[in-house]
Amino acid sequence: MRILFLVSCIFMSAHFVVAQTTDKQELYTAHNKGKFFILWGGNRENFSKSDIHFRGNGYDFTIEEAKAHDKPKGWHADYFNPMNMTIPQTNLKLGYYLTDHYNISLSIDHMKYVMTQFQTASVDGYINLPESEAGAVFNGVYNHQLTELTREFLQFEHTDGLNYVHTELSRVDDFSKYLGIHNTDIFQVNITEGLGGGFLFPKTNSTLLGKQRNDAFHVAGFGLSAKAGLNLTFFKHFFIQGELKGGYIHMGDIRTTKSSVDKASQHFYFFERIVAIGGIFYL
Repeated sequence: MRILFLVSCIFMSAHFVVAQTTDKQELYTAHNKGKFFILWGGNRENFSKSDIHFRGNGYDFTIEEAKAHDKPKGWHADYFNPMNMTIPQTNLKLGYYLTDHYNISLSIDHMKYVMTQFQTASVDGYINLPESEAGAVFNGVYNHQLTELTREFLQFEHTDGLNYVHTELSRVDDFSKYLGIHNTDIFQVNITEGLGGGFLFPKTNSTLLGKQRNDAFHVAGFGLSAKAGLNLTFFKHFFIQGELKGGYIHMGDIRTTKSSVDKASQHFYFFERIVAIGGIFYL
């Protein structure tokens, strides 16, 4: 009887340990509340046409429906080189799960906006610079006049970053069971969607009418965005995430030259495709 009692106790203890271990494995991916995550990746972008308004001493004009594009780096080691990480178009996100399904994050989308050079666009306004300035060759009244945007007239880029710094609230749902995946500690499929808002902190590269460009980061406006994505998590802690993000950017205070009087403003829509890797863990 003593031996039987001892064997029973050992069996029950072993069963309890196995059950506890199994529960812990199941609970890790079943519950997210209290977890932190970090994400790093790259993106491609599209931008809508935009009216860009330039104003300063001796000029006030608008480039109407200007076209723009991004400036991709392609697959490159710079994405992981700490000295060159701002050269490609990148995404950084740090987040925390408030509940099992909702997380809040701080994100920096480092996009690049390049006004298409040598396009012909409608220009409305005037330029009346002193004859001593190089840009005086463009003096005149422009009444929705079709004008070629040469480098001497205007080069306009947010290529040291159309930096969208924003907070995002997202929902995440485990989709694994619908795909017949049972052990989500090994592989888990999640879908996510969210809304974000924040400010634009660009370093604008602009050569305007031959003037010396401004070369400093500057808070230029605000942005709003919405996203949807797919998250593939491996071995509890590591994931690959793809996102589609669209939004609206309004920049009313863009620095264009060394003079603080010279400003530009614009607003446009953007569409971003993001692929990133990351980790998720408890602290």
